[in-house]
Amino acid sequence: MSAEIVNVSGGVLTLKVSGKLTQTELATVQKATGEIIGKGGKLRILVLTENFTGWERGGEWGDFSFQAEHDAGIERMAIVGDRKWEDLALMFTAKGLRTFPIEYFEHAQVAAARAWLAAK
Repeated sequence: MSAEIVNVSGGVLTLKVSGKLTQTELATVQKATGEIIGKGGKLRILVLTENFTGWERGGEWGDFSFQAEHDAGIERMAIVGDRKWEDLALMFTAKGLRTFPIEYFEHAQVAAARAWLAAK
């Protein structure tokens, strides 16, 4: 599996993404995240990538129903990964078009990403 929720604690949902992300895996993670948001409280999301190789071609990548339904339950998102994926990851997550801030950090900056998520 290339996408899975690995921890939910203290209002932070940690998601691990590795290899090539498929639309089916993204939909599964989004469904689980939506259920967590639906139980109450806002989340901050930490996305940790490991050996990420991009996105599967094809699929229903244009489905924005998760954003429409759950963005109000997300306070911030930090993505940690290789610098070469920064522009595409920020475009994929629609930075600047969502109701919450999204920032990108390199692997060596995991502590900075966590600190940024914790900031008010």
